[in-house]
Amino acid sequence: MTKIADYLSNSAVENVKRAIAKAQENEDYHALLALTETRALERAAKVDAGLITGRLKGVPFVVKDNFLAFGAPTTAASKMLEKFDAPLQATAVEKLEAEGAICIGKANLDAFAHGGSTENSAFGPTKNAYDKSKVAGGSSGGSAVVTALDIVPFALGSDTGGSIREPASFNDVYGIKPTYGTVSRYGVVAMASSTDSIGCFTTNAADAELVMSVMAGRDPKDMTTLPDFFAPTEVKPGQKIGLVKDFMTDDVDPEVRARVNDYVAKLRAAGHSVEEVELPTAKYALAIYYIVVPAEVSSNLARYDGVRYGHRAEGVKTLAELYGRSRDEGFVTENKRRIMIGSYVLSSGFFDAYYLQAQKARTLLINEFDKLFENYDALIGPVAPTPAFAIGANTADPIKMYLADIMTVPASLAGLPAISVPAGETEGGLPVGVQLIGKRRDDARLLALAKSLESTEAKQ
Repeated sequence: MTKIADYLSNSAVENVKRAIAKAQENEDYHALLALTETRALERAAKVDAGLITGRLKGVPFVVKDNFLAFGAPTTAASKMLEKFDAPLQATAVEKLEAEGAICIGKANLDAFAHGGSTENSAFGPTKNAYDKSKVAGGSSGGSAVVTALDIVPFALGSDTGGSIREPASFNDVYGIKPTYGTVSRYGVVAMASSTDSIGCFTTNAADAELVMSVMAGRDPKDMTTLPDFFAPTEVKPGQKIGLVKDFMTDDVDPEVRARVNDYVAKLRAAGHSVEEVELPTAKYALAIYYIVVPAEVSSNLARYDGVRYGHRAEGVKTLAELYGRSRDEGFVTENKRRIMIGSYVLSSGFFDAYYLQAQKARTLLINEFDKLFENYDALIGPVAPTPAFAIGANTADPIKMYLADIMTVPASLAGLPAISVPAGETEGGLPVGVQLIGKRRDDARLLALAKSLESTEAKQ
């Protein structure tokens, strides 16, 4: 696997040409919805001429196609935005380009980021980098796969309830969901505004540190962003880590539990202490998530009405028909399901019974995390209960699909940083990741912990 450093001394034009050629060689994975070749080569020529410089000069990358970015339509993998050309770029993309990075394409995802397998894309599913019969994970499956296939050294994703961490686990790459508000959400198609987080996929922890240090910081265009606190650091032996007992039950695939235990053994060998901890409210996290998030989804998707921008149905005779048909034609089934659930829990007579109760339970979960972090530096557990599952295996049963997020949504609801770290493979050759969760604004220390084990393995 190449690293960002491997690109910095090369010609930017050659970097871009190699990345695009490799993307075209791997088209059958359907990881990319579009290439931005013309614009990428123009920027690469400016880098080689010394007109653009920075910490990422000439390094190609890919954005999940819910980031507004120039060079190709921003579709959010939906018919609703199939022909939408962004009038501006996301702040995260602008910051990376200011440091000389070059976007070469738009990655596939579940439409509007609604899903955990990248099978809900209006343009077809993405295939797993290790087994084409398996899912890539979602919703940022395309970004994970282009990183795993070594098309680019890093790719951007968004994580609302596990959408970076799960595909990272399924494709053997690093995936970081930072503390809520670390990176600006400006210019990213909104899913659930209280949990949406912008992060990245890389092949190693050091590259994740670099990319996050570029993207992090206050943005006046996004009032939820935090002051820039992200600074790469080192971690010393003696960290106290809690293994979340509630994530290691018999419902979790035995090989997944085995890989987590292997990683725990490495932590102990590196001088850290690991002991079991309990997170009782975690068992309610999925129920909380699928009340709170659809409520926010229904609100955020209300703007797609066939009037201002996006898909507009033809041959309509009334305003009501315009709204109804445009939304019916533009949204996939999962979008409609979440809109209906969200509208229901926000409706008169049900708001107090569902939405308000879910927010109270969310507070209890946050308090449990805060209590644990009084005594522990980090928490560890699986990313997902299984390795990548077969394409089509869960599409008929939404609840079964939602269960893939059961161990990632708690950190999202609490706004905590969490990363997926490669931890080995199953006997069948499918990757398995472990999840490290930290206290708020402890993002750099989580990455330092992962990097320290990476260094230990390299020495061995």
